[in-house]
Amino acid sequence: MDSVNLSLVTEFILVGLTDQPELQMPLFFMFLTMYLITALGNLCLIILTVLNSHLHTPMYFFLFNLSFIDLCYCSVFTPQMLVNFILRKNTISYVDCMTQVYFFFFFVVSECYVLTSMAYDRYMAICNPLLYNVVMSPKLCLSLMLGSYFIAFSNAVAHTACMLRLTFCDANTINHYFCDIPPLLQLSCTSTYVNELVIFIVVGINIIVPTSTIFISYGCILSSMFRISSSEGRSKAFSTCSSHILAVSLFFSSGAFVYFNPSSAGSMNEGKISSVFYTNVVPMLNPLIYSLRNRDIKFALMKSLNKKNF
Repeated sequence: MDSVNLSLVTEFILVGLTDQPELQMPLFFMFLTMYLITALGNLCLIILTVLNSHLHTPMYFFLFNLSFIDLCYCSVFTPQMLVNFILRKNTISYVDCMTQVYFFFFFVVSECYVLTSMAYDRYMAICNPLLYNVVMSPKLCLSLMLGSYFIAFSNAVAHTACMLRLTFCDANTINHYFCDIPPLLQLSCTSTYVNELVIFIVVGINIIVPTSTIFISYGCILSSMFRISSSEGRSKAFSTCSSHILAVSLFFSSGAFVYFNPSSAGSMNEGKISSVFYTNVVPMLNPLIYSLRNRDIKFALMKSLNKKNF
């Protein structure tokens, strides 16, 4: 049998976020709370956008997809992470590990381009309000989302295929709390040059293209804001825009740190901490940043609660 297609390792051991026993239970309850907030917040947004007809607009169509992605995204690795805090030996099979790699990249890349679509939607709404309904047609919105999922699918297949070509001989301890590519590359007993090249090119594109589009869009939005005559209107618009930029910056900068940092033991430990931001913190903050400060969402929530009471 061709050794390139053979993995001698049938399961991996996950080190987890920390190996200090006294921190296991506090971290378990902290991340469990974060996961419940993330799941509840995003699930509420999904339900609200489906049930309320006045939220059937391009902005909330993208928000619905972002919430769906975040809900699935954090569920790919957080349950495994919580198990790591309780069990002494945390194992994951080779097949499950590769499956986790695939779905992790599918949802994380999807989020990159959904955030980009949301920035473009806000740009059109604020900078070109007269053309908004014409440009942001249902057909364009659907095309943007299908394009996002197609790019994510292609990226996930590329990364997973590159991982499947590697051979893992003896070392099977992953210095992470989920099956991420950088710590897996350290365990391979075959050349990882192709994998590293794919990471550099693909991840580079998925960071540079979305962030450039997002910041150009928000740059134009900020320019339009300064032309608003009302100081109260400028302050409110700037507050919303700065929150979006903060979430985007946190998501992309933490991802860039992990995948462009040299693979060493020290960088792996730093990478675990950095990855917490884009795997746990950002999906939890997105419902707060993008919707719970929004009047339409508050109105939809109150409307749904009143219907339930009656």
